[in-house]
Amino acid sequence: MRVKMECATAGRFFGPSSSRLSNPRRRRIVLNRNNGLSAHNLCSSSKFKIQAQTHLSSEVGIAKQGSLTDFGVQEFVWPSPTDEIPFWKKGFPSWDANLEVPSEVKKDSKLMHIIHVTAEMAPIAKVGGLGDVVTGLARACLSRGHRVDIMLPFYECIQREQIDDLTLITTYNSYHDGKWIPTHAYSGTVSGIPVIFIEPSHQFFKGQHVYGGSYNELEAYLFFSRACLEWMQVTGTQPDIIHVHEWQTGALPLLYWDMYHYLSLQKPRIVLTIHNMEHYGECRQEQLNMCGLDGSLYATFDKAVDDRTVGHNPERLSLLKGGIVYSNAVVTVSPTYLKETLCSGWLSNTLIRHRDKYVGIVNGIDTAMWNPSIDVFLPSKFHAQNSEGKKLCKYYVQRGLGLASRNHVPDTALKVPLVVCITRLVAQKGLHLIIHAIKQVEELGGQMVILGKAPDSRVESEFEGLVNLHNQGPSIRILLMYSEELSHLLYAAADFILVPSMYEPCGLAQMIGMRYGAVPVVRKTGGLADTVFDMDDEPNHEMANGFVFEGIDEGSLNRALGRAFACYRNKPDEWNGIVKKVMAVDNSWNNTAGKYIEIYESVRA
Repeated sequence: MRVKMECATAGRFFGPSSSRLSNPRRRRIVLNRNNGLSAHNLCSSSKFKIQAQTHLSSEVGIAKQGSLTDFGVQEFVWPSPTDEIPFWKKGFPSWDANLEVPSEVKKDSKLMHIIHVTAEMAPIAKVGGLGDVVTGLARACLSRGHRVDIMLPFYECIQREQIDDLTLITTYNSYHDGKWIPTHAYSGTVSGIPVIFIEPSHQFFKGQHVYGGSYNELEAYLFFSRACLEWMQVTGTQPDIIHVHEWQTGALPLLYWDMYHYLSLQKPRIVLTIHNMEHYGECRQEQLNMCGLDGSLYATFDKAVDDRTVGHNPERLSLLKGGIVYSNAVVTVSPTYLKETLCSGWLSNTLIRHRDKYVGIVNGIDTAMWNPSIDVFLPSKFHAQNSEGKKLCKYYVQRGLGLASRNHVPDTALKVPLVVCITRLVAQKGLHLIIHAIKQVEELGGQMVILGKAPDSRVESEFEGLVNLHNQGPSIRILLMYSEELSHLLYAAADFILVPSMYEPCGLAQMIGMRYGAVPVVRKTGGLADTVFDMDDEPNHEMANGFVFEGIDEGSLNRALGRAFACYRNKPDEWNGIVKKVMAVDNSWNNTAGKYIEIYESVRA
């Protein structure tokens, strides 16, 4: 007999322990345990109905190589673009990714205390990939047995309910511009990672966003860099490693070696990770003076002067260059990007002089946070051994964005290749190729979704014009925003993940996409060249996992998309094999963390 189950709570997932399902008399749905679609991972925009057998055998279900209609999705009430609340803004259950850390990770024998000093951390203060990297690396090192803390500005925009056990632990004074500023340090836990939040009593870090407040950001991060070291000194904290990230904390190595190492901090050694060489932390000498250093002492070629301003009036400093010179080890986020930075850019001379301490390590992805088999944001879970649930995710997104209507036969909509591009809309990301891809995907009979924000108002205006041109049509959706929830849904729905960057230090989108069964189409540069290998490159066929192009012209992108669409449509068995292959690729932080641990070991006191 067939039964229907209705769920009246919008967008909720009910697990086996839910009161709705705990009563056997109310547990109206039984599904094949191996089919990737269970009672606790179905969601909808308002109410949903799902028709299911009460006596399903192992021969029935998604695992059967059939269509969505084989298991009653006609009865599913799908999201719609006309819903009052968009499908990605529905209520989702809380999810502590830390609970999913694999217990089988081998513990290291020589354990260290590592403190990350950073401007970003996912998910509470995330703007780009920096936040993902800090959280993923910290979690991986914790799982290997190390003691790890993250020090983060206590931005006004941080949602305190996302922090567990938030406690004021220290009140102290930290120097800035001739004054000692009363400062609070709070401890808390975010996704299982200990975090120390630094909150000054003046205007720094106030505002509705991580960046772009009404205060001077460079001066705020100079204050933060010293405040972190001051807290370590006040509390007697002596980590083995202080790991700083990007230009925002580039002054910390200068402050450490020229001030705090002469006071009481003897044990720590400094590691700097450069995530993007295009951000230098340009700084006037008098601004560096504000944190208590004599800025004029650093205006030399071998310290922190910005080489581009030598001979100008005034000459300027670069916090990133100072960080490179003063750190014990410098890491960038892929071997290919390392080679590119040694060969181009004004910092190449500095990097060549310090080549013996400069290393390229490909980032990992946080496989606890990005895991389609447990992802609470997905209407259906799936994994490399059974990726069928991905079809439901794709159709769910197509319906929610209006790329498929209720009149569409689900299997017809699913046959349309879906290209997703999740990115910041900046020149680095290949804006002209992204715009061209819209036209090309339409011509090829595919669909495309772009999710991203443009910090430049001119770029924003251009993309708003594209929104007006395309968003009511049948194949293109451009969403000028960032949503963590929607990004999970789009990765799960995508057939292809497009990353046409002009340069890309590492890139996370292609690795996250693969984790969710989206085959990457990328330009060969930086970390993209280290993680994606072309399907038609016969000598490297074993590593092949995507479609790669080298030129920055539209024709190069056209050929890559053409090959990708032809494989999708004309070689279904090969395509299914590629999807399984990319989902099985291990881009986890555990592998990458081991390389960082080796660097920590090589410089520790």
